[in-house]
Amino acid sequence: MRLNLKIWRQPDGKTKGKIVDYKLDGVDGDMSFLEMLDVLNEELINKGEEPVAFDHDCREGICGSCSLQINGEPHGPDRLVTTCQLHMRMFNDGDTITIEPFRATAFPVIKDLVVDRSAFDRIQQAGGYISVNTSGNTQDANNIPVRKEDADDSFYAATCIGCGACVAACKNASAMLFTSAKVSQFALLPQGQIEATERVMNMVRQMDLEGFGNCTNTGACEIECPKGISLENIARMNREYLKSSTKG
Repeated sequence: MRLNLKIWRQPDGKTKGKIVDYKLDGVDGDMSFLEMLDVLNEELINKGEEPVAFDHDCREGICGSCSLQINGEPHGPDRLVTTCQLHMRMFNDGDTITIEPFRATAFPVIKDLVVDRSAFDRIQQAGGYISVNTSGNTQDANNIPVRKEDADDSFYAATCIGCGACVAACKNASAMLFTSAKVSQFALLPQGQIEATERVMNMVRQMDLEGFGNCTNTGACEIECPKGISLENIARMNREYLKSSTKG
């Protein structure tokens, strides 16, 4: 395939960026999207030009670091996949592909397509943990009865990889889906009840401090989420927040 690439280039977070056009030949449909960018960067390096900076790590759909806005969609046109799992067979010969970083005030651009998503880390640090009694009477977690439905819902919430697609898909750049997933995975289990009241209050407070917007209730976050995190988690977080507020 021959592709017309329109890529956001920005030297750093303080310099104004712009879209730059590139032509790329010989793209195989079996290539992943990141492999296609690797080929482009190899050509740029051979020409003595600055390669396009983009974030990546595992390339297995696990870490979430490869997040890109592709033709206006987080992670591109496919569903339930990250950018590294998106294959070029989803595109056609001669296509124009616009590639941008995730856009959100809380995700400032570092360089080109790389953004700083440490805001998610700070939300996690605000309450994404549990207390464990290590005094010698520690009970094996497998001995604590948990309803099958609750265990399944907790597991599904925990599959959130923190890529930020929910934020990029939301008109208000809301982090409600991410935060609610991190609240839910503990709220559904007995081990998570010790900090339950403080957890939701602290995580929501940190989410607001980071500059994320309010939920739009449009559901775009769930549709674009590569792990299919359900909107039910937002409803659960709202209930947990209401309960915690009345206790306070």
